[in-house]
Amino acid sequence: MESSEAVTVLTAAARLVQVEPPQVIGALSEVLAAVVPHRAAAHLSPQCAGSPLSATGDPQLTAVITGAELAPFLGSVSAGRPWQGQAEIGGVEQTVLAIASDHAPRGSVLAFVLDPGAQVPEQTLPLVQTLWDVVTAHLNRLTLEVEPSVLAQSRAVAMARDVVAAELTDTHTATLAALLGVLRNNRIDDAAARTTAVELALNALADLRTESQRDRADAGEEPAGRAFQRLADSLHTLLRHLPVELELDAPSNDRLIPSDVAHAARVAVRAAVLAMLGQDGVRRIRVGWRLNPTGLQATVRDDGPGVLDDRLDLGRIAERLRAQGGRLDVDAVPGWGLTLRIMLPVALSDVAKTARALTTTLSAAGKVLTAEPLATLGQRELEVLALLAQGQRNRVIADTLHITESTVKYHVANILTKLAVTSRTEAAALYLATATA
Repeated sequence: MESSEAVTVLTAAARLVQVEPPQVIGALSEVLAAVVPHRAAAHLSPQCAGSPLSATGDPQLTAVITGAELAPFLGSVSAGRPWQGQAEIGGVEQTVLAIASDHAPRGSVLAFVLDPGAQVPEQTLPLVQTLWDVVTAHLNRLTLEVEPSVLAQSRAVAMARDVVAAELTDTHTATLAALLGVLRNNRIDDAAARTTAVELALNALADLRTESQRDRADAGEEPAGRAFQRLADSLHTLLRHLPVELELDAPSNDRLIPSDVAHAARVAVRAAVLAMLGQDGVRRIRVGWRLNPTGLQATVRDDGPGVLDDRLDLGRIAERLRAQGGRLDVDAVPGWGLTLRIMLPVALSDVAKTARALTTTLSAAGKVLTAEPLATLGQRELEVLALLAQGQRNRVIADTLHITESTVKYHVANILTKLAVTSRTEAAALYLATATA
């Protein structure tokens, strides 16, 4: 490289490293305009999720350049070895100079669209390559040195956007399901169906306008009972015209819970109900909330086929719960139905921490009634639990108590929820421990 060329490279490099990343390609195009006459310059950087393709130059040409046209250069142009030839750019054959650099660890390419038949002199190519190496090294360093707080903020914004989009999808899905339930109901004549559908649509629009206002009004904390009632209202609207019976089990403890936790639980439960409605043979859905010192557990059960298949889109629910520090447990029993347990953590208030510490102290001193764990069970549930603890199957329990197996199943489900356990074995162990204390 001649001394004059070296000065050109250094001067250009000093200018380029002062330019903000979005303007780098434009600045590079201006710097090289004299030695590489070109109509447009385009940069493809696949690792940039936001805007992988950027172009500068003739607006009529840059408007039609696509990433698909530049992508083949990623595999055919080697770092340090500029390529010149004919390629389709902007939908037509163009004379192109393409350059790659090993300072872009995950691949990128810069392409100059030259005048037809033009050729960049071989002695000029090292200058172009050197400047591109400087630019890519500079951009790569900026990427690595982005402040963690900026990255965290970007992730938070992206997560919030995904949550909002998912919640809007669930809301619209619920509305459409309710509308379809009306239109498919043979027991409603056309005029009544039309009137009801219009009413549902108007109510959905009103809910969309007022939901944010209600959330702001409940900013901070809200009573668990009121939070559950809001869920119940939306589920009644969803299932009003479907042949599905809705059973609700409101939380017995009406303590204050964080509004964001209540909102997350409502969204997750509604998504679970919508997933269950996609199965065949579902005639009953039961929804319950239970509060314990560390979190909120929402349980959703159906009487469907009890088989996990492609129609049950539970992965999206589980992923959203994990992002909020919660989890989803699934229990599918063929012929009996599906049970989903949604757990969301709730930070303990100072009062709750004190109460739990006091309870623990009294329990250690032997001053807590041993029957307390079973105090929330009804008489029939206690009878079912006693037989369950003896190892009896649902059929035997049903025959002994002169009830149906389906009723036994729902009693068992209620027992597991009220005792905050996840299996029949745990429930039986708790019963036996209480009975022998």
